[in-house]
Amino acid sequence: MKLDIFNHIFPKKFYERMLEVSPKGKDMQKRVREIPCIVDLDERFRIMDAFGDYAQVICLPSPPIEVFGPPPLSTELARLANDGLAELVNKHPKRFPAFVASLPMNDPKGLLAEAKRAINDLGAVGVQVFSNVNGRPLTAPETMPIFDLMAELDRPIWLHPARGADVADYKGEKKSHYEIWWTFGWPYETSVAMAHIVFAGLFDKHPDLKIITHHLGAMVPYFEGRVGPGWDQLGSRTSDEDYYALLASLKKRPLDYFKMFYADTAVFGSLEATKCGLKFFGVDKVLFASDAPFDPEKGSAYTRWTIEIIDHLDLSPADRHAIYEGNARKLLKL
Repeated sequence: MKLDIFNHIFPKKFYERMLEVSPKGKDMQKRVREIPCIVDLDERFRIMDAFGDYAQVICLPSPPIEVFGPPPLSTELARLANDGLAELVNKHPKRFPAFVASLPMNDPKGLLAEAKRAINDLGAVGVQVFSNVNGRPLTAPETMPIFDLMAELDRPIWLHPARGADVADYKGEKKSHYEIWWTFGWPYETSVAMAHIVFAGLFDKHPDLKIITHHLGAMVPYFEGRVGPGWDQLGSRTSDEDYYALLASLKKRPLDYFKMFYADTAVFGSLEATKCGLKFFGVDKVLFASDAPFDPEKGSAYTRWTIEIIDHLDLSPADRHAIYEGNARKLLKL
């Protein structure tokens, strides 16, 4: 079967509460509210039926929960989301065999408690985090413990980009124009978060840490030369910090750590990006995902295009099976 591991949906009760908390919404909040099947199950199932033996691992879409407000609101919303996602899995296990938990990342204590509750009590297969927490890195002291917990639980982290139009492209501007914040900003966000994870030494501390990067590792595969030989010279371009010492403290080349991430196939129908990502990460680290339902057809195109690409790649049956479901079943313990 085709097991799509990164799909977005709003459980009904969460959606209604979100509209109460943020009735107007802008940018990504505006975007997600314009897609019927992100809430309407009948429409979603109609779309899914076109792909035969096909199922979705579900999670919330952008924006991150912490955008809606500080705790206890963010903590309430996370609980509401995870209860709703668990209910969808229980009611429709063939459609949705698993869900990924959302966390109140602006609540340092609450996020760990909710991760444990979602995984141990509700059956979540992992957690979704975004590339920053209201502008703070994931590796900041207040959120670093989530990596320790997920390593202990041996469950994967889904890494989703987050950036808004308020992040300007130039210092002299107040906002990003032409949706550059999304087109180029999101891949940059993911790549930056990956770099902070690498240089924070998390893979040395937790060699079996499992992080699934959205959009096939974002910029990293294409910039292998910069990530590889370029970062082998870390410190040569910096005068005010001693990065030579940091580089010497790592057990591997920076490039080798980046290859320890997992990645999904959600590249919006780009054949060459798919080839590049597969070559960088290897078949064993790549999982099928479409990023439904954010395509121009509001739910079907990205899935169809991604399947067409994978079906036409020069892969052995075993490798194709690994991408479509084998890697996911192993990683998610399904």
